[in-house]
Amino acid sequence: MDHLLTLQDVPRAWIEALLDRAQAFADGVAVPPALGGVAVCTLFFEPSTRTRLSFDLAAQRLGAHVLHFDAASSSTTKGETAADTFRTIEAMGVRGFVVRHREDGAVAALAALAAPGTALVNAGDGRSAHPTQGLLDMLTIRQATGRAIADCRVAIVGDILHSRVARSDLHALRALGCRDIRACAPASLLPRDATLDGCAVTQDLDAALDGADVVMTLRLQRERMQDGLVDSLEAYHAGYGITEARLSRAAAHAVVLHPGPINRGVEISDAVADGPRSRILAQVRNGVAVRMAVLEALLG
Repeated sequence: MDHLLTLQDVPRAWIEALLDRAQAFADGVAVPPALGGVAVCTLFFEPSTRTRLSFDLAAQRLGAHVLHFDAASSSTTKGETAADTFRTIEAMGVRGFVVRHREDGAVAALAALAAPGTALVNAGDGRSAHPTQGLLDMLTIRQATGRAIADCRVAIVGDILHSRVARSDLHALRALGCRDIRACAPASLLPRDATLDGCAVTQDLDAALDGADVVMTLRLQRERMQDGLVDSLEAYHAGYGITEARLSRAAAHAVVLHPGPINRGVEISDAVADGPRSRILAQVRNGVAVRMAVLEALLG
């Protein structure tokens, strides 16, 4: 694999190998300087905290030189295209690019321009894909449940329509053979394409949570949303917010994930986000290990 643009149609064995390597990093295995002398650029055209910083740390731990690209202070403000920006930085000898962009397919378009030996990782494009988030979510589920993904009952709750995280999670869950995937959201936030093929789709949160092992709640993406898709934040929380009372319908051992940033009191209550079932900070920790595994596989 030259680039990591999506988890759709990625072989199960490749995903499992990456997860195993990431688990080794998480367990504290000695880290080789696999990227010694390699320059990696975080090319972000959208804001980010968790993804960008964890890629920075992952590349540094592997010995890479890390370059930060800030769109707000770059020549893109003068009209330079993303393609010209990419070619310019690549011409400096940069071999690795971690790219986030607001447009669907933008990272794949840059990958098509890349010279041999240059590798791109999609750090989120539009609502299409966020493959390393999908991988770190799978690693977190494996750790938290101690079970194979195929045997887990997974409820994905919230703004699925606008969520690249949901799409990559679904790609990974299917690849790993998950047999019970529930998708729950208001009708206005459910995609009408093939995104949810094979899922049990419902607008009833209680039904989605019933006996679930994993609850993956999604951020309400107001920046991508048209007016009127939800009546109000209060109404959304009343119908689809994950609270302790609601979570009691899930399995006793159920865990809760959230990709962040969290809209507290909207998609999740403080008591759940900070409670004993939350694995939100474990997701953040696993992000570094997963991104180390990805960068090593592509550039090592």
